[in-house]
Amino acid sequence: CLSCIGYIPPYVTVVEARQLVGLNMDPVVCVEIGDDKKYTSMKESTNCPYYNEVHASFSFSLCFPHIPSPLFFYSDRLETVIHSKNLLRSGTLVGTFKMDVGTVYSQPEHQFYHKWAMLSDPDDITAGCKGYVKCDIAVVAKGDNIKTPHKANETDEDDIEGNLLLPEGVPAERQWARFYVKVYRAEGLPKMNTNLMANVKKAFIGENRDLVDPYVQVVFAGQKGKTSVQKSSYEPIWNEQVVFTEMFPPLCKRMKVQIRDSDKVNDVAIGTHFIDLRKIANDGDKGFLPTMGPAWVNMYGSTRQYTLMDEHQDLNEGLGEGVSFRARLLISVAVEILDTGSSEIVSSTEVSGFVSFSVRRSKGDCPVYSVVEQDFFILYFFVQSATGKVEEFFLFGSFLEATMIDRKIGDKPISFEVTIGKSPQGGGESDEDDSELIQQNSSEDEADDDADLVSVSSTPPMKPVITDRNYFHLPYFEKKPCIYIKSWWQDQRRRLYNSNIMDKMADKLLQWIRAKCVFIFSRFVTLANKDQHQAGRTKLDKERLKSCMREMESIGQQAKLIRFQVKRNTVRDKLKIVQNFLHRLRFLADEPQHSIPDVFIWMMSNNKRIAYARIPSKDVLFSIVDEETGKDCGKVKAVFLRKGFGPAGWTVQAKMEMYLWLGLNKQKKDFLSGLPNGFEEIKAPRTQVFQLRAHMYQARSLFAADSSGLSDPFARVFFSTHSQVTEVLSETLCPTWDQLLVFDDVELFGEAGELRDDPPMIVVEVYDQDTVGKAEFIGRTFAKPITKMCDEHYGPPRFPPQLEYYQIYRGNSTAGDLLAAFELLQVKWPHAHTQLPSLDGHTDSDRGPILPVPMGIRPILSRYRIEVLFWGLRDLKRVNLAQVDRPRVDIECAGKGVQSALIQSYKKNPNFSTLVKWFEVDLPENELLHPPLNIRVVDCRAFGRYTLVGSHAVTSLRRFIYSPPDKMQQNWASSGSQSVQDAFPVLIFSITMTDDIVLLVYNKELEAEFDNFEDWLHTFNLYRGKAGDDDEAALDDDRIVGRFKGSMCMYKLPLSEEITREAGFDPNLGMFQSIPHNDPINVLVRVYIVRATDLHPADINGKADPYIVIKLGKSELKDKENYISKQLNPVFGKAFDIQATFPMESMLTVSVYDWDLVGTDDLIGETKVDLENRYYSKHRATCGIASNYSVHGYNVWRDPLKPSQILAKLCKEAKLDGPLYGIPGIYFVCVCVFAGMKRQTDEHLALTVLKHWEEIPRVGCKLIPEHVETRPLLHPEKPGIEQGRVEMWVDMFPMDMPAPGPAIDISPRKPKRYELRVVIWNTDEVILEDDDYFTGEKSSDIFVRGWLKGQQEDKQDTDVHYHSLTGEGNFNWRFVFPFDYLMAEEKIVISKKESMFSWDETEYKIPARLTLQVWDADHFSADDFLGAIELDLNRFPRGAKTAKQCSIGMVQNEADLPCISIFKQKRVKGWWPFVARDENDEMELTGKVEAELHLMSAEEAEKSPVGLGRNEPDPLEKPNRPDTSLMWFVNPLKSICYFLWHNYRWLILKALGLLLLLLLVGLFLYSFPGYLVKKMLGA
Repeated sequence: CLSCIGYIPPYVTVVEARQLVGLNMDPVVCVEIGDDKKYTSMKESTNCPYYNEVHASFSFSLCFPHIPSPLFFYSDRLETVIHSKNLLRSGTLVGTFKMDVGTVYSQPEHQFYHKWAMLSDPDDITAGCKGYVKCDIAVVAKGDNIKTPHKANETDEDDIEGNLLLPEGVPAERQWARFYVKVYRAEGLPKMNTNLMANVKKAFIGENRDLVDPYVQVVFAGQKGKTSVQKSSYEPIWNEQVVFTEMFPPLCKRMKVQIRDSDKVNDVAIGTHFIDLRKIANDGDKGFLPTMGPAWVNMYGSTRQYTLMDEHQDLNEGLGEGVSFRARLLISVAVEILDTGSSEIVSSTEVSGFVSFSVRRSKGDCPVYSVVEQDFFILYFFVQSATGKVEEFFLFGSFLEATMIDRKIGDKPISFEVTIGKSPQGGGESDEDDSELIQQNSSEDEADDDADLVSVSSTPPMKPVITDRNYFHLPYFEKKPCIYIKSWWQDQRRRLYNSNIMDKMADKLLQWIRAKCVFIFSRFVTLANKDQHQAGRTKLDKERLKSCMREMESIGQQAKLIRFQVKRNTVRDKLKIVQNFLHRLRFLADEPQHSIPDVFIWMMSNNKRIAYARIPSKDVLFSIVDEETGKDCGKVKAVFLRKGFGPAGWTVQAKMEMYLWLGLNKQKKDFLSGLPNGFEEIKAPRTQVFQLRAHMYQARSLFAADSSGLSDPFARVFFSTHSQVTEVLSETLCPTWDQLLVFDDVELFGEAGELRDDPPMIVVEVYDQDTVGKAEFIGRTFAKPITKMCDEHYGPPRFPPQLEYYQIYRGNSTAGDLLAAFELLQVKWPHAHTQLPSLDGHTDSDRGPILPVPMGIRPILSRYRIEVLFWGLRDLKRVNLAQVDRPRVDIECAGKGVQSALIQSYKKNPNFSTLVKWFEVDLPENELLHPPLNIRVVDCRAFGRYTLVGSHAVTSLRRFIYSPPDKMQQNWASSGSQSVQDAFPVLIFSITMTDDIVLLVYNKELEAEFDNFEDWLHTFNLYRGKAGDDDEAALDDDRIVGRFKGSMCMYKLPLSEEITREAGFDPNLGMFQSIPHNDPINVLVRVYIVRATDLHPADINGKADPYIVIKLGKSELKDKENYISKQLNPVFGKAFDIQATFPMESMLTVSVYDWDLVGTDDLIGETKVDLENRYYSKHRATCGIASNYSVHGYNVWRDPLKPSQILAKLCKEAKLDGPLYGIPGIYFVCVCVFAGMKRQTDEHLALTVLKHWEEIPRVGCKLIPEHVETRPLLHPEKPGIEQGRVEMWVDMFPMDMPAPGPAIDISPRKPKRYELRVVIWNTDEVILEDDDYFTGEKSSDIFVRGWLKGQQEDKQDTDVHYHSLTGEGNFNWRFVFPFDYLMAEEKIVISKKESMFSWDETEYKIPARLTLQVWDADHFSADDFLGAIELDLNRFPRGAKTAKQCSIGMVQNEADLPCISIFKQKRVKGWWPFVARDENDEMELTGKVEAELHLMSAEEAEKSPVGLGRNEPDPLEKPNRPDTSLMWFVNPLKSICYFLWHNYRWLILKALGLLLLLLLVGLFLYSFPGYLVKKMLGA
C-alpha cells in the first residue's frame, strides 16, 4: 500500500567549499530539487569559498511505500552544482553531486550533517574530483522530529576523506560507469483516446488506427532519455537503448521507466515502473554488477477505460498502488565500469556484439541507440529465446461468499469480474482489441481435451439480500459462481516459485530456527536448481540464485548458533538478529523480473466499477511441490474490496470468501484439489451448522470521533452472512461492553474437519454513534474463532477461550485495541441446544436483554484501592467561547470513580484544596487486562450545568502500582540500630580533592534526562476535539486543551498494617506522604540564555536577525534592541530575572523572534519549560549543584543555601537523621560513610555527599548538577520540526529564602584585536609565463598578493619585480592585516554590511586562513594567476629554511608534517610553496615564497607601529634587484648589454680567446724572421 506525503521541506545548508578545480574563480553553489533551484551568494577570487547559507524553501509531493518495504521516494533528486561566474562570461560548470532525496530520508535522523559532497563532471569522466562542498541536508516529513546532532570538533570535520557525504557502505572511491537501458517492445497498451475521436479519424483517414502513440522515457540520476514515438500502435516495437553515464555505485538507487502517450498538447503517462538497483545487483565480495533481463515488467495504474478527466492519473505516474493492469514492457539493464586508466571495461552483461547500432540524440540528456534494420531478425529471435517459452495458463476462481456489501449499492444487481493482465476474451470490458496479450497457437500435441472451454471472467449479476440496516450480502448458498480464464505467458514460474519458498521460510522462521534451517536450505537448493537450464534464464536469474544460496547458508549457520546462545539476558539481542533474518528473506523474495501479471477482482454495479482487490499472481500460483505453491493457491481466502486510498478506502465495500487457482493449462486437473471437502463441481456442497459466541469485553485507546474528544462507541461483529452489534456506550474512549453476542444457526459449507482447522474470518468494526447522520467509522480488526466440533469435549486446554487483545486499524494507522474472545461451536439437529455449553449468568436487568461475558472467560477479579493525588489544573482553554472558572476532575475506572474538590476560582488559584482521595474497585489479577483509567475535567456552570473541558485515558496503570517494601527495608531509617546493618551494608566513599571545574552540557532537554521530572507529580494532557488522520492536518498537539497535574497509586487490599503504623503516617494522604503543600508561592526565576544554533532562516537572504523574548505568566521581557544581525548561530549571553507566583505563573516560554525593519517580527521558534514540576521535583532542579564550592571568583557558589544546608534539608525531607560530623574529614549520612581529606571543610564534604546522593539507599536520587541544557525550538505551525536549538539554563529561588547573589555575567566573549604583519622577502622558481617579442626568451613580471579569508576586498599587493628571467623575485614588502579574533572558537570575526542597502552590519565568524598568491603582471591584459598557498593560522606547516628544502610535499602531505600556530609561535619565517593544478587536474609546483609572519596584539602593534610596503615607520630596505629587472625603454643600453652577456657570454669569451690566440700567432709570425736573422748573425 502506498501513501503520499504533501509538504516535505528539505533543509540544505551550504557551509563551504574546498579544493575547487580552476584558476581565479568566483564560485556559486546551486541546489536543485526537482524543478526548484536555489543559489548561494557569489564569492570572488577563491577556490575555497565560505558560505554558511541555508536554503529551505523547497516543497514538493513525494510518495513512499509503507512497512515492510524499505523507505524510498519515487521522484525528485538532490543536486549540488558549483558554478564559476564573472562579468564577461556565463556560469561555467565545475562539478556536480547527485543523490536521491529518499537516500537522505533513510539516514539516521533523516539527515546528513557537516558532510563533504565530492563534485564530479559527467562530461569529463577522465578527470578526478572537481572539489568538495561541505553541507547539511535534512528531509523531514509530517510527524518527524528532526534533531540537530551535536557538533563535532572542527578538526575532525576538516577531515574531508573521513566525512564524505555518502551513505553507509558506499566506498569513498567511486568509478565512472555507463548504464544501458534497452527497450525492446511493449504489449497490452490501453487506448488513450475516445471512441468519438476514433470514428472521426476513420471518417477522414479511412482506416481504424490504434488510439495511442507510445514512447518510453527513462529517468535516472537527474538525466532523462526517450525513445522514438511509435505512431498508432498498441504493440509498439522500439529496439532502442538509452545510455546514462554516472558514478558507480550510484547514490541514486532507483531508475524510472515510463511509457507515455505522445500528444500535441500534453504527453500523458500510460504506466510507470521503478527499477531498484539494489535488487538487481549485489555489492558483496561475491556480488555482481546491476543486470536485468531481457525481461517483461508489468505496469499498473488507473482503469483501462479512457476518460478525459482521469481522477487516478497519479497512479499512472507511479504515485500509489495501481488498480488495473496498464501494459507490460520488455527491457534489459546492463552496467559497464569505465576504467579511465585502462582500455579494459568491466561489464555486467554483453552490451554489444549481438547487434550493431546507429546513434542518434534524443530530446533528453542521454543518447539513444537504434537497431539497424538488417539486424532486426537477429534481435527478434534473441529476445524470444531470452524471455522464455510461451505457455498457456489457466486461472480458476470461485466465489464462496460475498458479504458486507455497502447498503448504498445494495439496491442494484452486482457482479464480479476477475482479470489477469489485459481483459480476456469473453468477458469484462468491451475493447475492440479485447484479446490476449500474447497469442500463441497450440500445436496438436498440446491440444486440450476441453479446448471448447470458453473463458468466463465475470459472475452473473445478482440482487443483494439485506443482512442488516447497514450491509447486504449475495445469496451464494448451494451454488457458488465460478470464473475461468485462459491466457498465454512466458513460462517464468521458477522466479515465482523461488519467491514463494523464501516467503514461506520467512513466515515460519521462528518455528524453524530449531534444527530445521539446514533442511530448508538443502530443500531450496534442490528445488531452485531443478530448472537451471530452462529457456529464458537471464544472468540476473543465475546471479540471484547464487546470492540466495549464500544467504540461506549464512542464515542457517547463524540460526544454529542462536539455538544454543539464547539466554534470558540475550533474548532481546537474538530477537533483533532474527528480525534481520526476516528482513533479508523478504528482500530476496521480491523478484525484480516480472512474469505473470497480478490478478484484479472488481465489483461491478450498473456497469460501473465500484471496488477492487489486487492479488499477486505468485500467491495463487500452483506447483506440484508444496514449498513452491503460493500461500493462497487452492485455499479459501478472505478478500476485502475497497475503493481506493485514505478515508474512502477504510470502509469495506464487500468481503469475499474466494478460492483461486493459477497454473499451466496442462495441470488443470488439479484446480479443484484445494476446495474444501464437500464441494463438488455443479453439485451442492455439504452444510455444517454452528453457533458463534463473541465475547466482547472492552476496548481501549479508541479514536476520538466527536468534537468533545470522546466517542460513543459500539462494535459490529460480522461472520458469514450474519452480523450483530453491541450496545452503545456514551462519551468514552475505553468502553467496557462486557457483552456476549450469540450467532445461532450459522451455516458454513465444507467438511467439518477443515472448518475446525481453518474457520472463516470474523470482522469486527467499531463505530461512533452520532445523534444525527449515520455512525462514523472508527476502526476495524480481524479474528479467527476457536472451533469446537460436536464430538469434542468443552474443556481445557482449548476451552473456554481466553480473552485476547486485537489491534484495531483505521486505514494504515492504529485506532485502539479490542479485548475479546471468539468461539465457534458445532451443533447437530435436532438436539442443538442440549449439545452446547450452557450460558452462565443472567441478563443484566439494568441493561435489558444483554448477556454478560461468562465467568469462565471473564478475568478473575481482586479488590484494589486507587488513591488519586489532585494537585491542580493548568492552561485550560475556553469551552464554547466561555472561560473555565469552576473546574472539577472526575476519575473513573471499571465503573467506579471519585471526584475532586471543586476549584472555586480557576484564575485565582488553579490548585485543589483537597489533595488525596481514593476509591475501591474490582480489577483483574492479570495486570495486562486492567482497564484504562479515565480522567475527565468538567466545568461547573450556573443552573447545575456541567460542560466537558477535556479528557485523558491512562491506558496502562502498571507504573502506578505500589509494591510494599520487604521487612528488611522497613527498618532502614533506624540510625545506629542493628537492623540497619542487616538491611544494608555500610557504604564507604573515598573522596579525593579536585580543583577541576566541570559544567555539564546536555545535548537535549533536561526533562528527557530526568523522566520529565515526574518522580511523584505527573502531568496528563487533556484532549478535546476530533482526532486527525494521517492525511489530515489535525494532530494530537492541536487537541490539547489543558493539563491535569496529579498522580495515582494503586494497591491490592488489604494493605499491610506495618505501613500504616509508621511514625508520622497521615491517613488523609495515604501513600502520598511527605508531599509539599500546593499553596501559592512566590519565586524568583533567573533564565540564562547562552546561544542559539541552526536557526531556521527567516529572511529572503537565507539569514535571520534573532532576538530573545521571555514570557512567564503575564510578564514578558523583550530584548529587541539587542537583536543580532544576520545570524543563524547567534551568541546571546543574556540573563533575565522574572518574579512569578506558582502555580498561576509556571509555564516559561523562551521565544526567538526575527527582527524586521518593516512589519511585525516573525517567530522563528519557541520552547516551553514547566517550572512547577522542576521546582517540586526530588532531583532539586531549582539550582544546579556546582562541581566545586567557591566563595569568590567567576565560579562563585550561586545557590543561597550552602552545601551543608542543602544536605540537612534533604535529610529532613527524607526523614533521615542529619549528617554527622565526627572525625575531621569524615561524614556519616544514613548508612554511608564519606571519607575525605582532613584539610577539606564541611562544605566541601557536604558537596561531595550531594554529588553521591543517588547512592543513598531508598531515598537517594540524582541531583541536578550545574549544567547547560539544549532545547529544541518549535513553531506552532510546523509541529515536530525543529527550527533550531537554544542553549540555556534556569535557576529558581523562593522569595521567602535568603536572596541570591547577582546573576553571573555570561555575555559573549569579545574578540581580541590582532595585527598580522606579513613580510614578503623573496620568491624563487616562479614559473615563467611571458615570451619576449624580440628575443623569445621566457620571463615573468612577478608580484605577490595576500589577504585573510573573508577580507578579499582588503587584499594587498607587492610591487612588481619586472622581467624576472629565473623566477627569482626580490620584494622586501610588508602586508599589514588587522583583524578581530576569538581564541576559544579559533575564528576571525568580521563585521560588515552585505550591500549598500543593508540596514546594519552583519557579523561573520570565519576560519583564520591567510592566502598568498603569485601573479604575472600584464599591462594591456588581465594579470595571469600563477599559484597560491593557503595557510591555516592555527595549524600550518613550518616553513623551510632554504628554497631548496621547500617542496610541493609541504602541501600534499600537510597532515603528516608537524604544524605550528601563529597564535602560539607569534613569529615565524621560512619558505613555502606556491601550487596550482595543471591541465590534468594534478597539483604542480609553480613557485616558492620566502615570507615572515609576525602576530601582535593591538596594544603591542600600537607601541611599535609599522608602515605598509616599505613606508615609514620602520621602513624595510629597498630590494637589491638586478638591473635587468628594469623596463627596456627605461634603460635600453643596460638591458642590451645584459641580454648579450646573459645569452652569448660563452661565445664572446671563445671569440676573445680565439682573437687573442690569432694576435699571438700574428705577432709570432711577424717577429720570427727578424729574431731568426739575429740569431743566425749572432747579433
